[in-house]
Order: sequence, then C-alpha cells, then structure tokens
Amino acid sequence: MRLTYLTGVVLAAIEAGHRYGFDIMDATGIPDGTVYPALRRLEARGFLEAKWEDHTEAAEAHRPARRYYRLTAEGRALLEQAIDRFPGVGRIFPDPEPEVG
Repeated sequence: MRLTYLTGVVLAAIEAGHRYGFDIMDATGIPDGTVYPALRRLEARGFLEAKWEDHTEAAEAHRPARRYYRLTAEGRALLEQAIDRFPGVGRIFPDPEPEVG
C-alpha cells in the first residue's frame, strides 16, 4: 500500500477516538468522497477492523447505523510509519482517547 499523508491522517483520527466516517470527516476536514474509499482500502488490506453498531441503538438515536473502525496491529505499525514519514501526522491529534468496547 502506498503510504500517503491522507492515510496517516485517517489512521491518526481513528487512533484518537474518531471511529466512524462522519466523525473522521468532521475531525479532519477531509470530504466523504476521500474518507470512505480510504477506509475501505485500509480495511481490505487488514489495517482496520470494522463492525456495524446495533441497528436498534441507531434507530433509537434516529439516525442510520454507524460502522465503527479500529486499528489492527498492522494499522498501528502503518500509523507509526506515517508519523516517521510525515511528522505532522503525529501532532494533529496529540492526546488519543482510550478505545471503548
């Protein structure tokens, strides 16, 4: 996989606690036409794991179900490579939030 700044930013956003597409877009300013293809590529290559939230929970919140992403061990290694290559990636989200669930 070609390592780009965009890839690093998306991985850093997820590591910082922005775990679904719209939240990643909101945190980074990257448009949906860029974020969602990147998420699909990263998941297909094993850098991310994803699961859909319970549809009942989403319905109770009056919104579509969200697909939540988390980094795999390979994804964390790729994030470290991105930070080494693009130091600014490590400064975008300085204090990652702990993963819940």
